[in-house]
Amino acid sequence: MADKIAKLSIDNKELDLPIYSGTLGPDVVDINQLAKENVLTFDPGYMSTASCESQITFIDGDAGILLYRGYPIDQLAEKCNYLEVCYLLLNGELPNPEQKKQFEHTITYHTMVHAQLSNFLNGFRRDAHPMAIMVGVVGALSAFYHDSLDINNPKDRETSAYRLISKMPTIAAMCHKYSIGQPYMYPQNHMNYSENFMHMMFATPAERYEPNPTLVRAMDRILILHADHEQNASTSTVRMAGSTGANPFACISAGIGALWGPAHGGANEAALNMLLEIGDESRINEYIKKAKDKNDPFRLMGFGHRVYKNYDPRAKIMRETCHEVLKVVEGHDNPVFKLAMKLEKIALEDDYFIEKKLYPNVDFYSGITLSALGIPTNMFTVIFALARTIGWISHWNEMIGDPNRRLCRPRQLYTGPTQRDVPHLEKRN
Repeated sequence: MADKIAKLSIDNKELDLPIYSGTLGPDVVDINQLAKENVLTFDPGYMSTASCESQITFIDGDAGILLYRGYPIDQLAEKCNYLEVCYLLLNGELPNPEQKKQFEHTITYHTMVHAQLSNFLNGFRRDAHPMAIMVGVVGALSAFYHDSLDINNPKDRETSAYRLISKMPTIAAMCHKYSIGQPYMYPQNHMNYSENFMHMMFATPAERYEPNPTLVRAMDRILILHADHEQNASTSTVRMAGSTGANPFACISAGIGALWGPAHGGANEAALNMLLEIGDESRINEYIKKAKDKNDPFRLMGFGHRVYKNYDPRAKIMRETCHEVLKVVEGHDNPVFKLAMKLEKIALEDDYFIEKKLYPNVDFYSGITLSALGIPTNMFTVIFALARTIGWISHWNEMIGDPNRRLCRPRQLYTGPTQRDVPHLEKRN
């Protein structure tokens, strides 16, 4: 039942459009009946369009709020580990001790991948970008795990979700090992999720890897902070692919492809590359001046956010984590890290950045943190995909279980030629 009614007048005809209110956020005008009147709305980028109804994540960009199932992101990052957040996003509630133990056991014992998957991965060139490998390998999982692809069966959907959550760290680490010519490392069932991922990334058969607890916690927080972010480009891609009835592995592969873009998941890599371009603290003022010049194409990457018009709530947590990591890693006096901290200080104090609300965002700090953890820049977006898998599969599962699910089919404002006849070849100019 509509909470209110919006009245729209078109060619002297008045339409009553239902207005619905969610538990949080702006009201939504139901425009379904417009198509029957041969009228469409025009909303490039869908910035004013609610594409679905969801109960998973809420963002208030003006107030700097991010909630997973109603829980503030800072509380989750402080009090929970990544798998607890996965359980929350997937099931709607945080696990009790028994549920936590069972869920972690299930994920841990699904971390190995089919042995033949390595043959598939070995077909890529050694210099292939890890994201290119991720898109292909994750999409191919349906060929290895085709026993749980009935999307209308809740048990199959659950099994696929578990497989994706558990196998993504293994696949991500395999992508890294392949690119540097090292042997793949098997997952270790005695390690927790983030600890195990770092082991698979950095251990070798010749040398045991002992994860530093501070660095493991930092990785876990990175995963939590990137676990979901409402109806962003990649999540919307997963939902759109899922609306066709495609299997979950294909849908997640589509999401990975969307995440690859520098305007989305590649932002933290772009932020670190910007620091490398600046190169030295003595050049900061030069680049600050360039950033303020509207006619200069240079932009400070990792500052401001399309959604958060105040402060990115994830940035405060990531900033604390970043400083914790820089205190314990060897080479914390690295010129790039010192440059980043100097740039952060200037941006937080400069009137121009304060007025424009161009605060350092989560990508600025996560790029520095991942680099300090020893993660190469070409793996940054892969780790983002690893973290976001739970968000994607939760949205996919919610959409598939919605009895009102429909095939996504956006329309357009056509501005091309009107109908015309095809001339004979000799009469074409």
